[in-house]
Amino acid sequence: MQNHDERADARKGHNPTLEDVARVAGLSPMTVSRAINKPQVVRPATVARVMEAIQITGYIPNMLAGGLASKRSRLIAVVIPQINNSMFVDTVQAISDRLAGRGYHMLLCVTGYSLDSEASIVATILSRRPDGMVLTGIHHSPELRKTVLNIGLPVVEIWDLTPTPLDMLVGFSHEKVGTQLGHYCLQQGYRNLGLVWAGDRRAQQRRKGLSDVMQGLPGSRIRGVNAPVPTSLDAGRQGLHQLLAQGDKFDAIICSSDTLAQGVIMEAEARGLSVPDQLAVIGFGDLAFAAANRPAMTTVAIDRVKMGEDAATMLANKIEGVMPAEAVVDLGFTLVVRDSG
Repeated sequence: MQNHDERADARKGHNPTLEDVARVAGLSPMTVSRAINKPQVVRPATVARVMEAIQITGYIPNMLAGGLASKRSRLIAVVIPQINNSMFVDTVQAISDRLAGRGYHMLLCVTGYSLDSEASIVATILSRRPDGMVLTGIHHSPELRKTVLNIGLPVVEIWDLTPTPLDMLVGFSHEKVGTQLGHYCLQQGYRNLGLVWAGDRRAQQRRKGLSDVMQGLPGSRIRGVNAPVPTSLDAGRQGLHQLLAQGDKFDAIICSSDTLAQGVIMEAEARGLSVPDQLAVIGFGDLAFAAANRPAMTTVAIDRVKMGEDAATMLANKIEGVMPAEAVVDLGFTLVVRDSG
């Protein structure tokens, strides 16, 4: 596809143009422009042809110029608290894949769990004029809420649930997760519970749901230790160590993540405690290793991929003038009962 002239131009520092791409691809400049800016309306074979020509010529699409003409940047900001938390990986990848298919690019921003940090980073992001934004959770600083609402930027919040989102939302109820875990423990006869729990707000909502079910029941008792974020296997091991050091006996250890639960199982095994015969262990997230673990882990499954796909689709649709049928999508969750509990 590439000829001697194109290679020579590249060596001489020639700045490739859209017309160069069109010539190499054997297409009109208009078709090339559509393939770059609106790939969803162009045949996949044609898009692939244009992408190959771009690679050959070294052409860099001027998205800023295109954005000024269309008043769109084709940029979507995705704001998450951690990049090293396996819980968010599948959702972020699904957002990226779905947005790419719609002709948008993802700008990933990591804020930690500080509302002030989130507000500061979002303010910086807005200076780049994104077409839309994905925010993690529903709790934001008053400054961020005011800024987003005043600008009128399309926003999707994920990983939480409220009837009054900033704009749109795809998530589930953390408190209901905790409630279901509490009822499951009662069904299994687990009354003395140990919690190894991270301190982020969504995890605390799950803890509240669980505690509300168990509170006041005859013979029930809950003891908890805090785990740092991001959670780790070592934090899970340390968590069980701290609980057992109190001299209490436990029917089950409930963890705010699968990673913590796996650490608890490892520590139990090191201490000669049989899971689940002597100690049940329950996690959260249904991460990739949960089913393959030995014993296979009882946990709560969230459709993280669908969350990302739905969020990206709702956002792209609204940017393009298509309003969502429902502004709030409750994905729900599934308690997956396996060998560990």
